Amino acid sequence: MRPSGRVRCEGFLCRDVDHATYVVPGIEVDPARVSVVLISESAPADLADYYYARGDPLFQQTTVQAFRDAGVGVDSIADVLARGVYLTTAVKCGKKAYGIAPATVAACSDLLEKELGLFRNVRALLLMGDVAIKAVNQIAKRAGEPRVVPAGSTYRIRGQAYSFRGVRAFPSYLQAGPSYFIEKSKRRMIAEDIRQAMRLAGRA
Repeated sequence: MRPSGRVRCEGFLCRDVDHATYVVPGIEVDPARVSVVLISESAPADLADYYYARGDPLFQQTTVQAFRDAGVGVDSIADVLARGVYLTTAVKCGKKAYGIAPATVAACSDLLEKELGLFRNVRALLLMGDVAIKAVNQIAKRAGEPRVVPAGSTYRIRGQAYSFRGVRAFPSYLQAGPSYFIEKSKRRMIAEDIRQAMRLAGRA
């Protein structure tokens, strides 16, 4: 199954993102084998840096390092996927500026909801950064469900048990992109969250 064949943006109405960088994972994946979904912020400005791009893209470099920091022996995104971890973004286009408008996150959360619906055996969601957290909260709000993750700084709210439709949700920090290499304290917390999610899913 290719997620890109099941999830599509029809209107491209969001104005604060670059539609030329729109991407939904086009890899072949067995949905039954996916037990962890990692959701980061947005597509990169250059699609050559995306998770499933050829070569050694930036998102692969930082994500592989994050999983290694968590004690998971991987060398590539293919290895991460083989461990039952599917990687995607909350917003399917790259940013034009530093932030992303709430309306854009809300609009793209509809695509994310359809994407998550492809995987029925997920036991853990890794929400990497504020945009991923807001997107999942938006999915819940649209369905009349309570917030998945409460408001507050990630530092204060992480480490507690949150659930989204029976799946454990881990609010964490962004691991995809150059900012990953800057703050060692965040790297440590990212590793802790990945480690817990993998243990919960029986993939440690």
